[in-house]
Amino acid sequence: MTYVIGKPCIDVMDRACVDECPVDCIYEGGRALYIHPDECVDCGACEPVCPVDAIYYEDDLPDELNPYLADNAAFFAETLPGRDAPLGSPGGAAKMGPLGVDTPLVAAQPRADQAEGA
Repeated sequence: MTYVIGKPCIDVMDRACVDECPVDCIYEGGRALYIHPDECVDCGACEPVCPVDAIYYEDDLPDELNPYLADNAAFFAETLPGRDAPLGSPGGAAKMGPLGVDTPLVAAQPRADQAEGA
């Protein structure tokens, strides 16, 4: 079991969850944050500090956010555009820094500034 970051995080990436995570398992993509399913210890510290309610325990995901469960895992297990190999389990987000790439699900979402008509 793990926590999952869903669509409300896209183009927001507040990072309060990153600061709260005791095991450094929240990685920064280009437009969203991703929780590593194998590194997460299910402490729940990230969930209450998220200002956009994007983080859920996987069993509590609303139906419309269910695709983000597999999407968070795919961020680490699949070779994403611009990368030579899957990220795997690097053992901490801080040493990786911002990765600047997203899963196809996140990348396909309209940008927040475009969705608002800006």
